[in-house]
Amino acid sequence: MTSPESEPTSERTGNGHVPMTQHDGFSPFVAGTPPLPGAAGAPTVRDGGRARPGLTPELAPGTIDPGTVIADLIAYARDATERSILFWDTLRQRADNMLAHERAGKPPLLDFDYEVILDARRFERPANYALLRVTRVGDDCLEDCLDAAKPPVVILDPRAGHGPGIGGFKQDSEIGIALHHGYPVYFVTFYPEPAAGQTLADVLHALRRFVKEVSHRHSGAAPVLYGNCQAGWAVTLLAADCAGLAGPTVLNGTPLSYWAGETGINPMRIAAGFEGGAWLTHLLADLGDGRFDGAFLVQNFEGLKPEAVWEKYATLYVHMDTERERFLAFERWWGGYYFLSREEILAIVENFFVGNRLEQGRVQICEGCHADLRRIRNPLVIFASYGDNITPPHQALGWISVVYKNTDDLKAAGQRIVYLINRHVGHLGIFVSAKVARLEHRAILESLPRIEALPPGLYEMKIDNPSGDPDCREGGYQVRFEAREVSDIRFPRQHHAFERVRDLSERNEAFYSTFLSPWVRTLTTPWSAAMLETLHPMRTSRHLLSEEFLPWMRGVRWLAEQVGDDRHPAAPDNPFKIEEERVVSRVGEAIEQGRRLRDAMWERVFDSLYGGATGARPAGIESRDTDHDTRPQDTRTGLDFQAAGLSRAATIGGN
Repeated sequence: MTSPESEPTSERTGNGHVPMTQHDGFSPFVAGTPPLPGAAGAPTVRDGGRARPGLTPELAPGTIDPGTVIADLIAYARDATERSILFWDTLRQRADNMLAHERAGKPPLLDFDYEVILDARRFERPANYALLRVTRVGDDCLEDCLDAAKPPVVILDPRAGHGPGIGGFKQDSEIGIALHHGYPVYFVTFYPEPAAGQTLADVLHALRRFVKEVSHRHSGAAPVLYGNCQAGWAVTLLAADCAGLAGPTVLNGTPLSYWAGETGINPMRIAAGFEGGAWLTHLLADLGDGRFDGAFLVQNFEGLKPEAVWEKYATLYVHMDTERERFLAFERWWGGYYFLSREEILAIVENFFVGNRLEQGRVQICEGCHADLRRIRNPLVIFASYGDNITPPHQALGWISVVYKNTDDLKAAGQRIVYLINRHVGHLGIFVSAKVARLEHRAILESLPRIEALPPGLYEMKIDNPSGDPDCREGGYQVRFEAREVSDIRFPRQHHAFERVRDLSERNEAFYSTFLSPWVRTLTTPWSAAMLETLHPMRTSRHLLSEEFLPWMRGVRWLAEQVGDDRHPAAPDNPFKIEEERVVSRVGEAIEQGRRLRDAMWERVFDSLYGGATGARPAGIESRDTDHDTRPQDTRTGLDFQAAGLSRAATIGGN
């Protein structure tokens, strides 16, 4: 993947590195290098309005003027010193922002005004979710800008360790694009602390009530559901359990087939094989006094691609004058860690990440009720990227060939599935990249009527944009839907290996739950849980640079103010600046190479332990046989369906 941190903080080259200006063959002290600024034959360069000295006519061609080298070195040294001060001041500001955000209760980081419609903490089955309605953008009220003929859009952000807001923390976002095209927009937020004993069923019941409320406010129109990352499977469960309640569902970077992936590219899927399964998650939740700290999830994301962490900070330092505000804006979201309840995180890990039960129709929502993806009748739009190694296309699309035997089976089920593949953007770029929002998400929203009118089948959405400009006007790009076969998206699998991991996880979890968990809970107190929360490395690495923890950081702030008032950046063609960028790029490449070796080693160990290589086989082999279905059957009564606002006929056959 592109690291969760990397997309919003820097633009990237094709190989994923920070764009650096290269000056091949440069050495400031070796003759015979390409002409440098100030050398014979090179044009005069002005730096801050002053002409930089050139070579005197007496110097032989190819020699270096010592005066030019010294002047470049002094200019670079001053620039580097100033950037160092500003760099540390930026980290100080990040820490202060993080503490202020925590004291404010970690509100959603939306760049839009909103009102609270429903607060699920007050429901009979409480959950830490709330439904917001976007009411204003800056000074502009939305009432006169909305199109009454368009259905409402409900956007859900993932609970993957961070707080809500990634779908709308800037104007060029999913929320902003939907508002710009006249859609009424609602946003599902969540609070830092889960309700006591909150379960996955409680969350789904809250989401169902939210969707019904939005539909009621718009004369029964089925809302468009937008699910980002982990929120995507929640939206999918909702669509499977409440047929006919939702309209088109857009899944952005959403994993639904957790065992799928490419060897050496998607290492996250094999992590459970080395951790022993879900028991470790259970232990951490017990140590947290029934709460699982989202900082552990964020720490895992950073560990997946350490070169992206280096690139994030290196980009900030190298391009300090342009990257500071973007860095701070993104870090406000990245550093807001939220909690999940013990019951909720265990259900997620056991059913999805380790058990992979969703595509098999074996996720139990409540007593007698299992989520079956075949029950989904509303159109699905799946947006994935080959640049995403958290949720690669294998995990976003692999479930289709498991749920449906072939294309005829998909058509017979009356389903329309459209997928859109980006070739380069990273995981978070799918949600937060301004270019992606202004092209792909705009194209999806504008194409929804056409998608709903498609006959049942599988389609790939293609966007033809000859100009390459994401801001091209309507008509400047074209969207077409090409029919595909289910066999086109079958990926090789290590099915037997992951079944062994699931079996190991179930055994370890049973042992831990029976013999160890009661003791850990007895010994854990709110004080010990608070201490572990405070001392987590993801917090201490940031908090320690705040003025409250290090009073002398006030001196750094004062120096930064002085530097900001009289900044002296080195010229872009300064040879030492060019060499700095080259060194930064090479360090990133070295870290990436080390990470690739690490991942390859873990893949080989996994294959040795669980027989992954010998267990690989095409995904289509395990597709369901609908004539001899052994899936858990839905045993809810008609009253259960009526309580959910549904009829059995609607659930079985309805759109």
